[in-house]
Amino acid sequence: MADRKMSLKELSEKVGVANVNLSKMKTGKISAIRFSTLEAICDVLDCQPGDILEYKKDD
Repeated sequence: MADRKMSLKELSEKVGVANVNLSKMKTGKISAIRFSTLEAICDVLDCQPGDILEYKKDD
């Protein structure tokens, strides 16, 4: 988002997902995401899923 100079509010409007849900995604406070949502985010940000997702192994 920073590279694209896009606010969370603007991304929310373009993707069609509530601002609060995107905020939770951004802070890592979700356990799942729909592929359609991920696709929409990648489309708006012109990126790949690997650019915005990170895998953390549970201890």
